[in-house]
Amino acid sequence: MVVTRRKKILKKRGHRTAGYGSSKKHRGGGSRGGRGLAGLHKHKRMTAIKYMPDHYGKSGFKRPKKSIKKINAINLKDLDLKIDILLKEKKIKKSKDGIKINLSELGYDKLLGKGKINHKIILEAKYVSRIAKEKIEKNKGKVIVR
Repeated sequence: MVVTRRKKILKKRGHRTAGYGSSKKHRGGGSRGGRGLAGLHKHKRMTAIKYMPDHYGKSGFKRPKKSIKKINAINLKDLDLKIDILLKEKKIKKSKDGIKINLSELGYDKLLGKGKINHKIILEAKYVSRIAKEKIEKNKGKVIVR
């Protein structure tokens, strides 16, 4: 059996606003002054300045994609773990001075200083961090920056 209820509007008939407050309120989006943050610069300025001071204007700049260089880096710890494998694959050479490693041939641009190095190495790279350089030289190795 269908339940029939009296419509709410019929209950409010005879009352000026029918439960919607001011007579303007129930006319649609027009009483709202825009949706969301729309119109803040036109007629909601005071609320925008008071509650959202960073809403207006631009900040910073976009760097051109040509100027952004992706640097492929490796830590000392990871390089130290790979040395034995690279020697077997003959990608690096062992000499009496130490193990010669050219990072750019291995596909890396920069050496970072995290971890320890247990081998005496002669490293050739585009970029080397200060800490990595200190650790290699402390271990009687050499760093050549190209």
